[in-house]
Amino acid sequence: MRKRLLLLSAYDAPSHAYWRHQLRNQLTEFEWTELSLPPRYFNWRIRGNAMQWASTESDRLARDYDLVLATSMVDLASLRGLVPKLAAAPSLLYFHENQFAYPAGRQRHDNIEPQIVPLYAALCADMIVFNSAFNRDTCREGVRQLAKRLPEGLPAQLFTKLDAAGVLPVPVISAGDSHSSRTALPTDSPMEIVWNHRWEYDKGIELLAHIIEQVKQTGLRYRFHIVGQQFRHRPEAFEEIDRHLNEISAHFDMPRGNFGYIEDTDRYQALLTSCHVVLSTAKHDFQGLSVQQACLAGCQAAVPDALAYPEYIPPAFRYRTCEDSRQTATAAVSLLRDIRSRLEDGAWSKIDLSAYSGRNLLNRYRDVFRSLINNSS
Repeated sequence: MRKRLLLLSAYDAPSHAYWRHQLRNQLTEFEWTELSLPPRYFNWRIRGNAMQWASTESDRLARDYDLVLATSMVDLASLRGLVPKLAAAPSLLYFHENQFAYPAGRQRHDNIEPQIVPLYAALCADMIVFNSAFNRDTCREGVRQLAKRLPEGLPAQLFTKLDAAGVLPVPVISAGDSHSSRTALPTDSPMEIVWNHRWEYDKGIELLAHIIEQVKQTGLRYRFHIVGQQFRHRPEAFEEIDRHLNEISAHFDMPRGNFGYIEDTDRYQALLTSCHVVLSTAKHDFQGLSVQQACLAGCQAAVPDALAYPEYIPPAFRYRTCEDSRQTATAAVSLLRDIRSRLEDGAWSKIDLSAYSGRNLLNRYRDVFRSLINNSS
């Protein structure tokens, strides 16, 4: 008889949904029940998910489960109080991100509720894992700093559990290896650069604008593809980016690259395969799935020397970051020029992402699930 797993994703952003689908589709020896909520109304989602599910999904929540797998935005403590039967099953809490490492602006400094709710979940979970060491370490430090601000601090048990937390990345499934077919970049051809992130401030939109502005001044052919998830309101810097891209296109009399979200998976994968470089300007990235997917498609990387990137991107593909975004842009453009020079010489590099491969990681997930289930029986 298959073991029954309940997977809860309270803010089902694309990267969360990707992770959820990989586990469900690949670990078919388990019987999955999934509950997810759309990625909008952030503050309400993180505070109201337990109440919403308890009132709308009571029948499914009250079934017998062998393991509960919840993302860190799930108010697991409240949900177990509202549906006591859930407390009988072992639980694994998965941190895709933490609310301590977001750049200022994601939430008001005095609104600590999005930081506190995952801590309640951490206290009641049987095991905690993060998708990267960067995520784990910034969460630990953020909790320590938060404790200093609170009248009575935080329970010692919380720090013990966070210190024991492991790292288990989101598995990245390759759609094919195009490295073997790469040839030298002709000197008169554009270097194709893809920027494939959410169109939000925390992905470094101002820095992206500065990079494109400086690239325009190099006199070299670069074609940018600005793709990724969009929302009703987008940062004003995209108007400046749009203008710069028009000017680059007109100057070289060449078609513009893609500008906007590509919903079709095959078309998006084809774009990644056709590009030379994946560019990140992120102010935060807890794993960097979009960068990893592009690297697996054959792209070279140009990423900040920060965040989770040093865990898998070699130094030769990381640019120095500064407090001044224009200085950071200069470092990024210098790296892009260096990469172009290498590609013109036919010197393609394959970034090793074997530690993130589906085959390796799915076995680790399987072992963790079985261990929790067996230890509870």
